Amino acid sequence: MKAFRRFGAVAVSGASMAPKYRNGDWLLVRWGGGFYVDHIVVIERESYPGIFYIKRVKSIKGNEVWVEGDNRQSSEDSHKWGAISPEEIVGKVLFRYRKGKTLSE
Repeated sequence: MKAFRRFGAVAVSGASMAPKYRNGDWLLVRWGGGFYVDHIVVIERESYPGIFYIKRVKSIKGNEVWVEGDNRQSSEDSHKWGAISPEEIVGKVLFRYRKGKTLSE
């Protein structure tokens, strides 16, 4: 039963990660665990608990992580927030499900 707590699903809302992830896509997420540059991660900001953001890790320097949306024009990310702490990254995206399509990375 513990294994199921490590995984969850998150729905994409918005266009900040378009075209790879679009509004209405469902993402399979592994909660916790490590992440590296170029991984797509789920962020829960300390200042906005309960709200999740999907972003790409662009750089990791010590205790600071720079994240950006793929669609810069529609993204609220480190360009606005500055670098975030690793503790705000709560999961890593494993797969996407788009209605009418199959699972993909």
